[in-house]
Amino acid sequence: MLTRQDRTITDCLDLFRLIRPLALKHVGFKDVGVSPTTLATLHEAIKASGATSYMEVVSTTPETCLASARIAAELGVDCLMGGTDVAAVQDILHKSETRFYPFPGYPRGHPTRLAGTLQDIEAHCRDFAARGCAGADLLAYRATEADPIALIRAAKKGLGEKRLIVAGSIVSKAQIRAIGGAGADAFTIGSAALDGSYAPGMGSILSQLSAIQADLEPAR
Repeated sequence: MLTRQDRTITDCLDLFRLIRPLALKHVGFKDVGVSPTTLATLHEAIKASGATSYMEVVSTTPETCLASARIAAELGVDCLMGGTDVAAVQDILHKSETRFYPFPGYPRGHPTRLAGTLQDIEAHCRDFAARGCAGADLLAYRATEADPIALIRAAKKGLGEKRLIVAGSIVSKAQIRAIGGAGADAFTIGSAALDGSYAPGMGSILSQLSAIQADLEPAR
């Protein structure tokens, strides 16, 4: 994710040009931080690289969340993550090819924190699957009421064969291993790579992303 602290970074276009030689297959951004025009240019660049595109909604009001869903539909992003008003977002996306991964639980604030019990998460994910969503976007490591790994297991139980993406505050190889072991299908990482904290001994964003790629291999 070309993001820091739940916002798309203002130099996202320059950064994407820098990291493009790594041939990343999945690249995303948030719905806040830069203008819709910049998001459109960034999305075009991501798709031109051959990567799957993701936009995560972190707006904090119902109105702005739906406005962001409309932007996602207009851009034609491959995957829209976040939001909680499933019916309204599906109505916006119904003529598009965008796959939808809503937030289970009760996300609040910005940067987002996640309230909700294991039972809430499982029930929400089961509902998402029944409604035809592609999966769920779980803020496991932003949880305020339950253990992150237990939340992942609960979400996956509710989703069944649907895809579970774990997002937010992922900073280490140990977390990646734990996420995979609990049944998650994918995760996002942004701030830890951009601020150099994922691999503290390495200086460049290219080195940070290469370290993450290397750590993924034995976790599969």
